[in-house]
Amino acid sequence: MATLATTHVCGVERSLGGRSWRWRGGRNHYDGASGLEDDILTQLLLARGVTRDDLPRQRDPKLSAFLPDPAIFQDMEVAAERMAQAILTRERVTIYGDYDVDGATSAALLIRLFGMLGHEAGYYIPDRLLEGYGPSGEALVKLGEEGSSLVVTVDCGAMAHEALSAARDAGVDVIVIDHHKCSPDRPAAVALVNPNRLDEADDAAAHGHLAAVGVAFLVAIALVRKLREGGYFKDRTEPDLRGLLDLVALGTVADVASLHGLNRAFVAQGLKVMAKRANTGMSALIDASRLSRAPIASDLGFALGPRINAGGRVGESTLGVRLLTTEDAEEAAKIAAQLSQLNEERRAIEAEVQEAGEAQLAGQGNRAVRIVHGEGWHPGVIGIVAGRIKEKTGKPSLVIARDGKTGIGKGSGRSIPGVDLGAAIMAACEEGLLKAGGGHAMAAGLTVHVDKLEAFADWLESRLEKQVAAASAEASLGFDLSLGPRGLTVDLIETLERGGPYGMGWPGPRIAIGPVHLVKVDRVGTDHVRLVAGSRDGGSIKAIAFRVADTDWGQAMLALHPGTRLWLAGRAKVDTWANMPRAELHLEDAALVEP
Repeated sequence: MATLATTHVCGVERSLGGRSWRWRGGRNHYDGASGLEDDILTQLLLARGVTRDDLPRQRDPKLSAFLPDPAIFQDMEVAAERMAQAILTRERVTIYGDYDVDGATSAALLIRLFGMLGHEAGYYIPDRLLEGYGPSGEALVKLGEEGSSLVVTVDCGAMAHEALSAARDAGVDVIVIDHHKCSPDRPAAVALVNPNRLDEADDAAAHGHLAAVGVAFLVAIALVRKLREGGYFKDRTEPDLRGLLDLVALGTVADVASLHGLNRAFVAQGLKVMAKRANTGMSALIDASRLSRAPIASDLGFALGPRINAGGRVGESTLGVRLLTTEDAEEAAKIAAQLSQLNEERRAIEAEVQEAGEAQLAGQGNRAVRIVHGEGWHPGVIGIVAGRIKEKTGKPSLVIARDGKTGIGKGSGRSIPGVDLGAAIMAACEEGLLKAGGGHAMAAGLTVHVDKLEAFADWLESRLEKQVAAASAEASLGFDLSLGPRGLTVDLIETLERGGPYGMGWPGPRIAIGPVHLVKVDRVGTDHVRLVAGSRDGGSIKAIAFRVADTDWGQAMLALHPGTRLWLAGRAKVDTWANMPRAELHLEDAALVEP
């Protein structure tokens, strides 16, 4: 393994995509020689912040090596005690979930858990358009009137002060299981289990990256332990909670939670459970996604998750929970098919909103923040479209759906590294420019009076202009490996996969390949760029760049002439078409070879 002399990968200081190429960790060059697999895997782990002492644990992320004692979290024992009491006294319990994948998997996990413990729990999932995010006081009080003495909210509730106060006044006990940021004021709940509470100790706060479904799994452990201590399993079988890890994996990846530490173990082990297809609904979802192999982490985010989300975005919000809790194979197949159909409808709606939004971009010049808005746009897709526009423009982007009757706009935004959009949105609220808003650095939501849209856009531009300029100037791609043209092989890709599962916070390996000469480049589909490149030693590489044909660098690629010498950057994948595995590159950038 040779060490390269330059600090820039392949000497690329400015690519066709306008970025510098830098090493993520060690400077690794691989030319296809044997015996380097362990060194490559070690470098992948080190580049992701793993210490040498921790390498054995990280090579095979098992749950036992990462799982904390649930009792370290505030209110965990209180929550477990109250839920155990409900089971022992046969109380009516309702799980109140959010309408996205994290909410659906969290609710399904607790419903299945209660079933394993011999107690049926109901569920309530609010309608995205009619009720909005989080528990409402009206819904909680109504659940109490219908007989539920205990409501457990999942993936919501941490900031629902008014709603939980209404529930308390109506005599309904509420346990909140959440992972969103909290205010210093505690809501009127029996227990608030959330690693992002401001009063958590360091060992618990270190798990603030968990999705709600991960927190729910820890609650499940605490509940089973509480029942065990009380002798509940003296005459009945104790449930094996590992069977719920497929739900944890799906919710964690789909919620874009950072895949380090416990989350990485959750996903690694959850994928193994998912491959066994013990969950009837999950199995139907895999079939509906047309996966012919066991799912990998990226499938959860791009195939399974969007189908569950489609129910909450453009269909019926309860479909995800119903699918993930049913034991009826015929019902599961019908719901999975319905979700697939809704996902197609979501894509069509998304495409319409994106087309209309992009039409507005031409008149915005070179603004630092891209804001588009339209009356009647579906609120269920604006976050996705904001992400698409951000990827296309390289700028923070906000998409706002206006309601002509109320004069209110609902917006969703996505940012770029180095630009804290959430902080800006919260500051805009304090300035009186927004009715409501919040989020984190990379994503935010808002509610705005339409007559304040222009003032808000100008204010946001002024606040973020310098941040965006600095972030754009420092734009770079991190690399793990550079390859000679013949180094891209199926065996190498399988070695790289051993460093996974990959996702947010644990990025998949990015490699540089070259130098190569361009053989062919063309546009395929609606907006993809495909190329074939060759090398002097007779090697050949296929590469495809998704959704970039209309970007600046995509246009630059399409303008290149055959014979142009290039460095290619991207992620290695195995193409299994016609049952003949071949290595290919999912292209993310390219650079001209300097003469």
